[in-house]
Amino acid sequence: MNVKVKGYTLGALAAATYGMNPLFALPLYKAGMNPDSVLFFRYLFAIPVLGIMIKVRGRNFKLQKKEILPLIIMGLLVALSSLTLFQSYNYMEAGIASTLLFIYPILVALIMSFVFKEKLTMQTILCILLALAGIGLLYKGGDGTTLSLTGIALVIISALSYAIYIVSVNQSTLKNVATLKLTFYILLFGLTLFLVRIDFGKSLHIVNTWYLWGNLIALAIFPTAISFLCTTQAIQYIGSTPTAILGALEPLTAVFFGVTIFGESLTPRLSCGIVMIILAVTFIIAGGNITSHLIRFRKLFPRLPIRKRARQ
Repeated sequence: MNVKVKGYTLGALAAATYGMNPLFALPLYKAGMNPDSVLFFRYLFAIPVLGIMIKVRGRNFKLQKKEILPLIIMGLLVALSSLTLFQSYNYMEAGIASTLLFIYPILVALIMSFVFKEKLTMQTILCILLALAGIGLLYKGGDGTTLSLTGIALVIISALSYAIYIVSVNQSTLKNVATLKLTFYILLFGLTLFLVRIDFGKSLHIVNTWYLWGNLIALAIFPTAISFLCTTQAIQYIGSTPTAILGALEPLTAVFFGVTIFGESLTPRLSCGIVMIILAVTFIIAGGNITSHLIRFRKLFPRLPIRKRARQ
């Protein structure tokens, strides 16, 4: 397998595993768990996995004093994004929720334009209009039924939280923190939100069957650790932009599992809306100047010579 094929394979695997959230979360909901309990265990199990990865790479856990407060804020912001996304699964089909979440690169472009005065190109404007048209198709089905406004609001809050996090990390003292260590502390501080929401364990829902515990562990491993490692390697082989574009497989994976396993509907109208949103975001990434901001969110490293060991 040559270098490019390996890179595209790893990039696709990274995006596909990241899109597995509904696959493992929805059975837990069916068993009676709420989003707070599911995310509490996901973060709790992912933290030691990332800690082991840090030690294996020979890195340390030291932080500068000026980094602690921004990390706490960013951790809570990411936790809010996770919470609102997982709550949205209770109001709409997971595949549609994951597709709507995928608009976060467009929100990054808008934030960079309105807050940091980056030029908003005509291509970006057309892509935004294309994405809005796609959302319009998702909102109202051919039979006249509409999506839950509560569900839409939750996903938009999730995407906006993601976008704010991406921009903030790149515009703060955290831009010099190693990506793996950054992720570790983001999850560690984000865990406190769920700890408070489950009343420090008093309201925690615990599953009583082994395969559901497997779902909780899988949430920590596949969309977190495996996605992280594959994305890291992909950027070394093919670069940041192709890897970011392959992120389109995230909503497609969620849609695939939603339709094949959970019986979610996929009409031609919905398919068209999903394709329009994915195309809009792909064109934004491919032709815009926000890829460098998305890299930190997707846990990518600077491109290094392939034969050299990747450093954080």
